[in-house]
Amino acid sequence: MNYQLPASITHFVDREDEQACALRAVAEWREASRPLCLALSGLGGTGKTELAYRIARTVRDRYPDHILRVDLDEWRWDGAVEVHDVLGALLSGLGVEPEWHQRAFTARCRQYWDRTQARRLIVIIDNARYDAEVRPLLPSSGDSLVIVASHGPMYEFEDGAACELPLAPLSDEHAALLLRKVTDDPRLAQEPAAVEELLRLCSGLPAALHVAGRWLRRHRRRTLGRLLGELTTEVHEQGLPVVERVWDAAYETLGPQAALLYRLLASCPPQGVLPEAAAVLLGSGEDAETAGSAGSEGDAGDARDAWDAAELAREELENAGLLDSREERLRLSELLRAHAVRRAARVGAVGPEAAEAAVGRLIDWYARQAQRADLVAAGPRLRVAEDVPELPGTPDLPFPDSARAMRWLEEERQVLYELVRRAASSSLDRATVALCEPLWTHYQDHPHPQDAIAAFRTGVWAAGRLSQAPALVRMRCQLARVLWEDGRFAEAEAEVGQAWQAIPLLGDSALERKVAASAVEARGRLHAARGEWREAAADHAECRDMHSANRNPYGVMLQDYQLGRALTELDELERAQSLLEQARARAVEEGRARMTARTGLALARVLRRGGAPERARDLCQAALAGARERGSGVEEVRALEESALVAEAAGDPAEARQHRAVVRELRARRGALGAGSSSDGDGGVGGDGREGGADG
Repeated sequence: MNYQLPASITHFVDREDEQACALRAVAEWREASRPLCLALSGLGGTGKTELAYRIARTVRDRYPDHILRVDLDEWRWDGAVEVHDVLGALLSGLGVEPEWHQRAFTARCRQYWDRTQARRLIVIIDNARYDAEVRPLLPSSGDSLVIVASHGPMYEFEDGAACELPLAPLSDEHAALLLRKVTDDPRLAQEPAAVEELLRLCSGLPAALHVAGRWLRRHRRRTLGRLLGELTTEVHEQGLPVVERVWDAAYETLGPQAALLYRLLASCPPQGVLPEAAAVLLGSGEDAETAGSAGSEGDAGDARDAWDAAELAREELENAGLLDSREERLRLSELLRAHAVRRAARVGAVGPEAAEAAVGRLIDWYARQAQRADLVAAGPRLRVAEDVPELPGTPDLPFPDSARAMRWLEEERQVLYELVRRAASSSLDRATVALCEPLWTHYQDHPHPQDAIAAFRTGVWAAGRLSQAPALVRMRCQLARVLWEDGRFAEAEAEVGQAWQAIPLLGDSALERKVAASAVEARGRLHAARGEWREAAADHAECRDMHSANRNPYGVMLQDYQLGRALTELDELERAQSLLEQARARAVEEGRARMTARTGLALARVLRRGGAPERARDLCQAALAGARERGSGVEEVRALEESALVAEAAGDPAEARQHRAVVRELRARRGALGAGSSSDGDGGVGGDGREGGADG
């Protein structure tokens, strides 16, 4: 069971009526075709999220399969939610590995419905705004429960489709009880008038009461009357809204570094950043009134001191109730983010300058980590961006192996894509290109086409502003591949055409010759994607000659593979076999396990069609063993499907049926769409049908 609920908060009061209503709805639900939906709504700070968690914990025994949760604000760009990616997160929670996720939105919806059919699970959807962003996330099973938390009612739901549970602020009685539980302070009994005033200011909002309790605990030697006098004066003079009254009071208790970190977090991607980024944001630990105005280029001091200062600032924010200590990332909720923005605006000119410098440091640090992860994950390959230097006083992350490096790119991909946008909007064009290149490595194993298209379009724009022909050609070719793999062939052809127009601008350096060859390869791969094998073969042959002239054996190997595949489709089997044997020998020699498997399967197909199934069987078995060793389910399916065709060619239909049975079981277990069947055609492909390939 995947249980995605955080630890419960220590103090929770009231909401008995809402919980009773929810439990009654659960007990009485009889629909088989759609799940029960509990719609919690109320002002920010009323405790909707905690109530959703509490209901889920109470009824978890009725839904034994999974408890999943998504916060739509983490996936919201310019007010709109990337529902495609939210579905991906839910599929991952259901055990579907990213390489098996369907790329097209409608196909991913079907995959999610298929995976949730007949399941008994709970899905919590937090910070929803519109019905349209919730509906695709509803599981297909009537035995499931969906809990939606939103600031306002979800009016768009059909009548009876949701059990509405509006949350009002706490009554004075329950608000006082919660404050006593949170604070346990004798002053509450000694100064009832001050308590009454404090409750009025908190307006019955649990979020405000929790922060107020922490605020009181930090000032135990001062009377409540004095504390509230200061707060009330500020409220009356500035007319602050309800929750901000207490948040402002908590903010005023912060030291300079913690206050600066709070304001800077408002400028970070909404998904939050890694804890290590706190030291990046604060720079070298300058005074809060000057940090950021001079950037991070000066003397950074000792890295350990910078890290310790950042940790203390983070701890101070958590103690003040302005940062959730249960979160692994540094992330402000939507309401706290808005508050931090307003606090930054009050600081004056230093606020925007500090934010701009901090975001610049954050972009550089993430770009550097992404480049390092890319190198470990993909090994040496064609790269056009310069290496981002180490940031003074800021530690690098460890990437001990390829699997960890690729996992980091997947975990941080939302932040990386957002930072591409931030870098471009700040005219940090070199950083934009530097961020795009590692995302190319990530895309090949974890395709998120809409994100990738947006990122590489931005990369094209940044490269154009830099007037760097190598970067421009590279970005256009990478954008083209994402487009044609998304079925947008006309757009892909336009990008490849514009990349070709930029080739005359390239010089004669080794890097620029490789970039020119990559443009020829891109055109060949586009032809192949369209089934134009004669044209594809011509382009890959030309590209092979270019790599040979440039003394680039790796590039030659990749083009031997691509040309061999094209010639196989043209039934020029003898020439295809020779090229694929050369490519596989080179891949084995260089220790490139994935290319060894791919060239081996391509060669097996040629041998099968040429009447040598026994040799083909050995290659399939080697590819299958390698796929299982690397844990690649998609490559395992490819090897099994080719093995089935080889067995049929060898006159062993029983073995072919056995291979296909394993494919069906594997696809069902991994959550592939249409898991009940497998391709029986020549050269079938498992998973999402995507053929990984070269990056010369």
